[in-house]
Amino acid sequence: MTLTPIGIAPDKCMIGGKWVPAIGGETITLTDPSDGSALCGIAKGGAEDIHQAVLAAETALQGDWGKSTAAERGRVLARLGQLVLDHTEELATLEAKDVGKPLKQARADVIALARYMEFYAGAADKLHGQTIPYLDGYTVYTLREPHGVTGHIIPWNYPMQIIGRSVGAALATGNACVLKPAEEACLTALAFAQLANRAGLPAGALNVVPGLGAEAGAALTRHKGVNHISFTGSVGVGKLIQKTAADNVVPVTLELGGKSPQVVFEDADLEAALPFLVNAGIQNAGQTCSASSRILVHQSLYDEVLAKMAKRYDALRAGPALDDLDVGPLVSHRQKEIVEGFLAKGADLELAAQGKIVADAPSGGAFVAPSLFACANPDHTLSQDEIFGPVQVVIPFKDEDEAVAIANGTDFGLVASCWTKDGARQMRMAKKLRAGQVFLNNYGAGGGVELPFGGTGLSGHGREKGFEALYGFTTLKTVAALHG
Repeated sequence: MTLTPIGIAPDKCMIGGKWVPAIGGETITLTDPSDGSALCGIAKGGAEDIHQAVLAAETALQGDWGKSTAAERGRVLARLGQLVLDHTEELATLEAKDVGKPLKQARADVIALARYMEFYAGAADKLHGQTIPYLDGYTVYTLREPHGVTGHIIPWNYPMQIIGRSVGAALATGNACVLKPAEEACLTALAFAQLANRAGLPAGALNVVPGLGAEAGAALTRHKGVNHISFTGSVGVGKLIQKTAADNVVPVTLELGGKSPQVVFEDADLEAALPFLVNAGIQNAGQTCSASSRILVHQSLYDEVLAKMAKRYDALRAGPALDDLDVGPLVSHRQKEIVEGFLAKGADLELAAQGKIVADAPSGGAFVAPSLFACANPDHTLSQDEIFGPVQVVIPFKDEDEAVAIANGTDFGLVASCWTKDGARQMRMAKKLRAGQVFLNNYGAGGGVELPFGGTGLSGHGREKGFEALYGFTTLKTVAALHG
């Protein structure tokens, strides 16, 4: 496999529409999580590279990009979406090698990235202001205007999807972007920037600076030329970013993770629920902010659901990304150590089932067997903390009130799901569950590019995806004209 598809230069930054080496001249070695081998070197950008990227973004806003109409921006995004689809296999293979996810999941991410471009292409010229009835002799209206330069710091678990939902919306509304991808997985971000050039995006409208979070990421959040910051990642880093942004009084969108429950009532359709119960926890090796890591089951069905989930777990196989099995490796050995630490903390629980790592999996791969625990204690560490690995706990409850208390009993509030045929209960649960998204008799709704996404509590604030994201990437101006 070539590591430079689509003409990317993995050891360089994309600034002002050109490939340029990091000013410090250093690179970071990417590791293939499937076997531990060196994948390639990427640019180790720093504060000066970020500064140059911000200057390029400001130049784009003063030039063709800043003067473009909403319809013109939409056409660029539409062309970009088609280019993404044209390179599906290249992008999917690159993402699988970089992140470690099975090919089928990487292909789904490519399709999602293209869909984000399609959606925001169509939405670009649909974002309208309002007229406001006011005093006699006045005409008052509002305008939605771009923030200016937007900073985007994305994680390693879903690079393409998160680029789509944040950068796509920012470009649609006329902002110019500086993107700092995670140092563990940034190759598809660079490939996307190259495709954006081919789609006709003006130079400087999208700049990509790889590098360490503590260096390039920190420089981006504190740069006085950045007018809005979008961050997806850990709670700890999110808090630091919000504090840093406060010094410049810059708005921040934070999506920080979750401990999302699926609640299974006694009247649930188990055959329909079971695939969702398991797949929502193991997708991308559990390295998903919205992963369903807690399964809450009515006590009358507890043993049955646990046994049926265990049977599915017994059949799960983990192995190299390109083998396209149920579960790939974790993104790194550091992440593997974190997950194994959580598994050790679950030693006092019943291990109901565990998948298998295939016999021929490379010894250098960051593999962890998918693990299912029976857990009667909703306050246990495995029930409370975000593990970010293929680990689920199954927790019993006796009635609706207890189900709500357990579901809402963590510091997170990103996603929740409820399985019941009772329509009144569906409505009650939708209101009572503390989460940014609630799914009834499903989980995830197929990804839902159109569906606003974000959380409460430690899951963050602000909304991405859907039309709602366009409001977050614009600022509202009120115009009041006195004409007599």
